[in-house]
Amino acid sequence: MASEISDEWRVLRHGPLVQLSDNLWWVEGEIPRMSLKRVMMVVRRSDGTLVIHSAIAMGDKEQRELEALGTPAVLLVPNGMHRLDAPAYKKRYPNLRVYAPRGSRAKVEEVVPVDGTYEDFPGDDTVRLETLHGVKETEGAMLVRSKDGTTVLLNDSVFNMDPKKDVLGWLFTTILGSASGPRVSRLSKLVFIKDKAAFRADLERYSALPDLVRLVVSHEKVAHGQEAALALKRAMTFL
Repeated sequence: MASEISDEWRVLRHGPLVQLSDNLWWVEGEIPRMSLKRVMMVVRRSDGTLVIHSAIAMGDKEQRELEALGTPAVLLVPNGMHRLDAPAYKKRYPNLRVYAPRGSRAKVEEVVPVDGTYEDFPGDDTVRLETLHGVKETEGAMLVRSKDGTTVLLNDSVFNMDPKKDVLGWLFTTILGSASGPRVSRLSKLVFIKDKAAFRADLERYSALPDLVRLVVSHEKVAHGQEAALALKRAMTFL
């Protein structure tokens, strides 16, 4: 997919910008040549600025809707595989500050300048970042506080989608064990999860949050309410 990365604003098919809570929006879009869908999250902080996680270039209507929510201020590139539209966002919004996990920074910097790691991110009462344990510092979690509770956003450390029938999708979801339902994929365990106990402890901690209302992952399904904790617990069984 590296050949697809460009600072040109190239819009692939995507859905609407869906409001999940008072300060939280979600949109799903296509991945080039694959049936898998990717997810972008937008968080509005108390100062009116926006934090954008795993950017998706949207059509004019939806992009204007995003800009009406607040000023795009922060772009989070959650690992080296989620860089597709990062250069285009930086070109469109030159004042964006870009952050990536420490272990993924070099890969992200191949396509867009990075201002800091997740540890450098200026968290506040609305949104904070954590680097996950046991994953070579390649991924993190975003925790968002809204009026209805806390949303935990993970990236490729946990998947939540259905099996695919096209060749690449079948390979990814079946052979590489990324589907069905909430799970830690076989690929993730092979590539970057090096300390399963440490990683499991993070998932356990998130599942025990007393005000957990939502689990969002970067590929497809959102788990709401009690399903959020259950999804994290089910994912742990694959470690």
